Amino acid sequence: MAKYSDIKGFTVQTLSTDTVASQAAGGSWASGSAMNTGRAAYGAAGTLTSALAATGQSSSGNNGTVNVEQYDGSSWTETSNVNSARRAVAGSGASYTNALIFGGLGPLPSGSPTSTLKTAITESWNGSAWTEVGDLTTAVYYGGPACQGTNTATLNFGGATPSGTANNQSWNGSSWTEVNNLNTARAYIFGIGTSTAALAAGGFTTTTVAINEQWDGTSWTESTDLNAANYQGGSAGTSTASLVFGGGGGPGQAATTEAWDGSSWTEVGDISEGNETIRGNGAGSSAAWAAGGSNPPFTTETQEWSAPAVFNQQVEGQLFFNSTTNTFKETVQDIAGGTWSSGGAVNTARSRFGGATNATQNAGLVFGAGDAPRGQTEEYNGTAWSEQNDMNTGRYISYGGGGTQTACITAGGLNPAGSPIYATVVAEEYNGTSWTEVNDLNEGRIDCATFGTAEGAILVGGGEAAGSPGTVASVESWNGTSWSETTDIPATRQEMGAWGATSTAGAIVGGTQDGPNITAETLEWDGSTWTAGGDYPTVLKYTTVFGTLNSAIVAGGENASAKQGVCAHYNGTSWTEVAELATARMGSSSNGTALSGFAASGEAPPGATTVTEEWNVSLSNKTITSS
Repeated sequence: MAKYSDIKGFTVQTLSTDTVASQAAGGSWASGSAMNTGRAAYGAAGTLTSALAATGQSSSGNNGTVNVEQYDGSSWTETSNVNSARRAVAGSGASYTNALIFGGLGPLPSGSPTSTLKTAITESWNGSAWTEVGDLTTAVYYGGPACQGTNTATLNFGGATPSGTANNQSWNGSSWTEVNNLNTARAYIFGIGTSTAALAAGGFTTTTVAINEQWDGTSWTESTDLNAANYQGGSAGTSTASLVFGGGGGPGQAATTEAWDGSSWTEVGDISEGNETIRGNGAGSSAAWAAGGSNPPFTTETQEWSAPAVFNQQVEGQLFFNSTTNTFKETVQDIAGGTWSSGGAVNTARSRFGGATNATQNAGLVFGAGDAPRGQTEEYNGTAWSEQNDMNTGRYISYGGGGTQTACITAGGLNPAGSPIYATVVAEEYNGTSWTEVNDLNEGRIDCATFGTAEGAILVGGGEAAGSPGTVASVESWNGTSWSETTDIPATRQEMGAWGATSTAGAIVGGTQDGPNITAETLEWDGSTWTAGGDYPTVLKYTTVFGTLNSAIVAGGENASAKQGVCAHYNGTSWTEVAELATARMGSSSNGTALSGFAASGEAPPGATTVTEEWNVSLSNKTITSS
């Protein structure tokens, strides 16, 4: 019997706007009323309809101001001045009647260095007047405040002294106490949250950083980085729902806004123009304000952030009709819209090394290369890398390993401890804790590629032993116990990328073929034979790939002239270019799927890097068109 839905179809929901990933994703900035005095680097407190802007820099000179303004959601009005003029202060206060400003730079005596201006002065606001209270234990400027604190409980972390500091100070209503430091010293931090639950995002060390740390009332823990390195902007909200906006992320001033949901950052609607030393506050991802700043010159502009209390959230596979644009849409993970973002730095910079082919972004594994003994192993938890037990035989110039973080096999590579130094036949298995030597390869080789699992892997091509140079076409298959020779690839090849979830479904791409010729050719493996797939968009060697046979991402590499950041997606037939890596490099290693993965380390001029970049594909609404 036919189903009713087959006869009558099904109802497609009609919506006036597109679905969104979160409340914050549906938010936007709108213009508010101008401040009376343009200013930057001031202390900010309060909500969208009851805000406070105290002190700051209001002219091209270095002196700060005592001026204070309040915002009622409609207009700014001058109110009681602070006792001490300054700039580069930190401000904290969830409400207008309960705020604190602290630190900063005082007036500049002629010819004095900046370091003599730093102040420890703290002033408390009760809604009508300012009172000087206990000084900071350490004078600091451009510190990161817990923006939702109060005049009886807040934090000041990091800042300039004038160099960046990791110092963290806690206020109890009468005095400051030094508590556990940040993990990374820096200034110009986006400060978020309260005295017991805070975030320290971005900032400046010797360069702009995307680092994010979480405070639980006792200690700081590294957490998910910002999508883009940034510093010296505004922030609002709590440790579970917040915004950072503007800043000096460059080149030039940043207009970006990022929203935090308690676990990750998402880029949402930009402010109207790039603006550094902008300040603001508010509830965070639902309502906030931003005002002043320097873009340059000092601006009086105010912007108001609002996000809908009621919204239609994205659900994968959802179909709907947008009545405003008269379009049918489907919510999908569109790989073409995937993006790279900063991940945790590896502990050992390295190039041309191994990684577990089928490990994940949140449970990753890389090994080999680096400095002697070149057996260093690291695991990734999606945030940070941790060093593990070394391989028994250090090696480099070897790519890939079949398996996951807790079950992986790798073989071949160059053993620097050999005498003479030859390509090794040694194979090892990792069980999530340590490496164990297993049966050797039949043929030692370097620059080979591996895919599959710990119980079923394929090792392809490579270069012959040092002292007997050449490239091979041979392929070996691992059955969990031993290696056996299987079908050769059509031509000798080394330095290629490889991917595949099993020993019967994998592929290789690029590399040098039949000698010095770099190729764009893709070859697919079905368990017994090799067949040609679609050519990569450019010739490439030393690339890294992650994913399955019919859905994979290639990352970086090298052509005849330079390191590359180029990336592309393979759909089982052809390649489509996607967003490039921020750091062009070759010889990196990767784990993951086409929807979520990473590329770690590798050689980027002038040498090996510790950079990890994470690849993620978010849900998006795609218009359905007839053809």
